[in-house]
Amino acid sequence: MHLFAEATMKFTLELYLQLRESEDNIFYSPLSIMTALAMLQLGAKGNTEKQIEKVLQFNEVAKKTTEKSTECHDEEAENVHDQFQKLMTHLNKRNDAYDLNVVNSVYGAKKFPFLQEFLEDIKKFYHANVESLDFLQAAEESQEKINSWVESQTNGKIKDLFPRGTLSSSTILVLVNAVYFKGQWDHKFDEKKTREEKFWLNKDVQAKIVEIPYKGKGLSMFVLLPNEIDGLKKLEEKLTADKLIEWTSPQNMDMIELYLSLPRFKVEEKYDLPTPLENMGMPDAFNPQKADFSGISSTHGLMVSNVVHKSFVEVNEEGTEAAAATGVEVSLTSAGITEDFACDHPFLYFIKDNKTNSILFFGRMSCP
Repeated sequence: MHLFAEATMKFTLELYLQLRESEDNIFYSPLSIMTALAMLQLGAKGNTEKQIEKVLQFNEVAKKTTEKSTECHDEEAENVHDQFQKLMTHLNKRNDAYDLNVVNSVYGAKKFPFLQEFLEDIKKFYHANVESLDFLQAAEESQEKINSWVESQTNGKIKDLFPRGTLSSSTILVLVNAVYFKGQWDHKFDEKKTREEKFWLNKDVQAKIVEIPYKGKGLSMFVLLPNEIDGLKKLEEKLTADKLIEWTSPQNMDMIELYLSLPRFKVEEKYDLPTPLENMGMPDAFNPQKADFSGISSTHGLMVSNVVHKSFVEVNEEGTEAAAATGVEVSLTSAGITEDFACDHPFLYFIKDNKTNSILFFGRMSCP
């Protein structure tokens, strides 16, 4: 697996560990959060830069695999931003099978002396729209403009990313990433067979994994279902990036005929991420005495005041619609064995780009 994909998997699970105590259902886009952090890292220096790099996991993965192959050397030689640039280009290719939109926008305070190199790199690597706004005199109007852009890029699913009063006259820079996905299942579920069923809410963990491809098979949803009704906690405790990579790799999955039942669900979540990100290893960015963003501007005193993330997902018989401002294929063809796969108790799920192995969305369904 490519370093980039492995780093994404590690980041996904590290963040999940921070969020899993918060509420029953969880849903977020690791891709969206990582992209925003990587844009921020472009302007960070010293310890602040190293800490963001650590949270993004690229160094850890690179260290672990440096000796393994020339491919790793080649990929390491490309910096993180080169790899994001390739990913943005790949994900935003025109596709008739499903809708996928991954966009970045950067809003800088009017007349603030940004370093030209920072703005040019943001445009180059992240294909970002860069715009000046008057936070000093018109913070509320600026906030509305940013929220409106996010809403338009996510088909109206992510509204009010920044609630009233979040941005103020002291706001200097706002980095925004929005991801929107809508896809139909490669094999749709029969609506006539949709019915009310019990969803069982909550011992070595045993779990089943199924891949449900979307039309075009470029993206898939993976569902990790504990065998035990109350087995999710044990599954979470044993879950590591290496295990998840191993379990979902094509050589470890079989094609079988499957009677699959999945609940319809709709989830909307919002997360303030400073505390989780500090716990994951980047406290300096939020500390006015320690933050070093001298790659953004020579003006002293820049720090991160907030990182917010909103997400939306709806799963039904037709397919999935998901937004955020986030294997071997088990298909429905017969291989002589038939199994029941009933998602009637808490499970984990994620949506992955199959070519790059990048996780676009990750979630926990505890109560649909």
